[in-house]
Amino acid sequence: MAFDIEMIKKVYAQMGAKVDKARTILDKPLTLTEKILYAHLSEDATEAFTRGESYVNFNPDRVAMQDATAQMALLQFMQAGKNKAAVPSTVHADHLIQAKVDASKDLATAKTTNKEVYDFLSSVTNRYGIGFWKPGAGIIHQVVLENYAFPGGMMIGTDSHTVNAGGLGMIAIGVGGADAVDVMAGMPWELKFPKLIGVKLTGKLSGWTAPKDIILKVAGILTVKGGTGCIVEYFGEGAESLSCTGKGTICNMGAEIGATTSTFGYDFSMERYLRATNRHDVADAANEVKDLLTADNEVYAEPEKYFDQVIEINLNELEPHLNGPFTPDKATPISQMKEEAVKNGWPTKIEVGLIGSCTNSSYEDISKAASVAEDAVKKGLKAKAEFSITPGSEQVRYTIDRDGMVDTFKKINGVVFANACGPCIGMWARMGAEKQEKNTIVHSFNRNFAKRADGNPNTYAFVGSPELVTALAIAGDLRFNPLKDKLTNDKGEQVALTPPTGDELPPRGFDVEDPGYQAPAADGSSVEVIVSPDSDRLQLLTPFAEWDGENITGAKLLIKAEGKCTTDHISMAGPWLKYRGHLDNISNNMLIGAVNKFNGETNKVKSQLTGEYGEVPATQRAYKEAGIPTVVVGDHNYGEGSSREHAAMEPRHLGVKVVLVKSFARIHETNLKKQGMLGITFANEADYDKIQEDDTFNFKDLKDFAPGKPLTVEIIHADGSKEEILAHHTYNLQQIEWFKNGSALNLIKKQN
Repeated sequence: MAFDIEMIKKVYAQMGAKVDKARTILDKPLTLTEKILYAHLSEDATEAFTRGESYVNFNPDRVAMQDATAQMALLQFMQAGKNKAAVPSTVHADHLIQAKVDASKDLATAKTTNKEVYDFLSSVTNRYGIGFWKPGAGIIHQVVLENYAFPGGMMIGTDSHTVNAGGLGMIAIGVGGADAVDVMAGMPWELKFPKLIGVKLTGKLSGWTAPKDIILKVAGILTVKGGTGCIVEYFGEGAESLSCTGKGTICNMGAEIGATTSTFGYDFSMERYLRATNRHDVADAANEVKDLLTADNEVYAEPEKYFDQVIEINLNELEPHLNGPFTPDKATPISQMKEEAVKNGWPTKIEVGLIGSCTNSSYEDISKAASVAEDAVKKGLKAKAEFSITPGSEQVRYTIDRDGMVDTFKKINGVVFANACGPCIGMWARMGAEKQEKNTIVHSFNRNFAKRADGNPNTYAFVGSPELVTALAIAGDLRFNPLKDKLTNDKGEQVALTPPTGDELPPRGFDVEDPGYQAPAADGSSVEVIVSPDSDRLQLLTPFAEWDGENITGAKLLIKAEGKCTTDHISMAGPWLKYRGHLDNISNNMLIGAVNKFNGETNKVKSQLTGEYGEVPATQRAYKEAGIPTVVVGDHNYGEGSSREHAAMEPRHLGVKVVLVKSFARIHETNLKKQGMLGITFANEADYDKIQEDDTFNFKDLKDFAPGKPLTVEIIHADGSKEEILAHHTYNLQQIEWFKNGSALNLIKKQN
């Protein structure tokens, strides 16, 4: 569990030297983002101190993996030819615990149900020198913030909300498992050098307004794709007034604007958090290089000169927000929610309020929500909606229980779930969800896509701060505004809820009996990793076939997806999580949530082999068996959401050759490339409309595949007519080698 202080000091020494070099070459002040990125440039890229569209190689300091994605990442790493992870790495068992009854019962069930997977993770981490946080230890991002994150560091993680660690001044980036394999194998990690968005925060939060409202406001400004290809850097007096965990919340939800990551400069709130979590030596080391861990003064004095875009938010004027439904960027101030709900016909009765998750499960979050609950109890109120709490770590759970907050929540009929992702990722056995009734829930999670929490497409989910969600659960009404409205208590009196209060850090310090950490063997070379050939949960991987060097011809359209097509649509979570280590089984969920443009339905596409309509995976398996390549066509921001590489591996496994869309979300585009897929975009977005249901595709000049060179695609319609369109791509020479070799992993194996 221990972090390596000598490694951190080495990072700081390297940062100092490289920042000085960058200033000399660029002859300009540097943002914090640039300082951290330049400090982690690989040796072969030390001269790449330029901003632009080029891909650059980096050397991250550590890797973090959650259990659902770690299975596939580690199955790939087992093929990489390495005996030990080259950088400090951890796996966190947080995704496979279903919320149903309460923490103790649900955790016990998970340990039984998922024993095979947990045993695999325990043994494979032991074998390769990787730390393992056992089920019940907590959610990956909260555990990382409490134990591993450090100012100025660079981390990659196989979960899109890895960005949470930006709250402690890191550059932390969500990636697919193949990227993690690169880093664990000791190879450079590639990223297109990002653009920079600066968010200047003035004033100070007060009353019902929380750090969550800052990112909800930013999401409303930038939308779910406005941060794509960008790193967001927060600064200003308002930023310094926020707690470290509040900063983490903001960075966490930066994934919802498509940002590569978000970060804050090192300040006293970070030092307080480091010391409270028993990392005094990290705080001491950071204090010695404070000037390196924030932007140069000139940058924040004239941010328009140094950022590609600048947003300014006055925290004195910021109002609590509720974002949703069905998308995290539909931002509504609480004062306007009543009007919006009525206008849009949203169900106003709140059925469930849920707080916690990796986004809002800190001690401060829980204590503020508990203050609202305690105030309600004193005033004769209980929650009218169901109410649940998901602590982010065993350390937080133990501490809030010790401090009486769990008992407080029980007084308003709250239920504490296990220290795991639970409802936030669809691991919620919600009674009655199968009826698909129209209803409203409010939560403090990060995503609210259709079906995300409970599998019901008619659940209207709204995102808010834990304290606002608690108030709304007590009211049971989406139209309730705690800033001005009153509630009727058990005596028939009209009472108002008092604005929340809470402690940034526990006054008596954090406490825990068993944090849930398993250290790896000093030498794991004799450890046997067993995967049963008869398992339906785990499956050893077979390398993907290399490209034959010929043009792809005679490819059929599998599906033309309409509108939002997230990784949840491409590879659903929830009950499918149990198959994350078995590529063939989980491929049976491929694209079953995508809406077919030609009939408006999900999981119903036309087979050009039979002329019949069938399920997407079954239709694709028939094409594969017949040796016919296929193409998936998509809309804007295709693959937004989770980092799950299964959304790229499943089409690859089932024989899809090409994904042609209007635009990609960053992580998914990279995942496609890593798995040897051809991910391309329409040169003219209007060409999307030319694609017909029975089309055949010929890629006429793929044999000349080269960086910056568009591809010519011939489309043959059912009536025999033909059209040619151009498609753009962002493959560089290295990525084209991935394509030629069938995957990045195939190339790594050759190089090893």
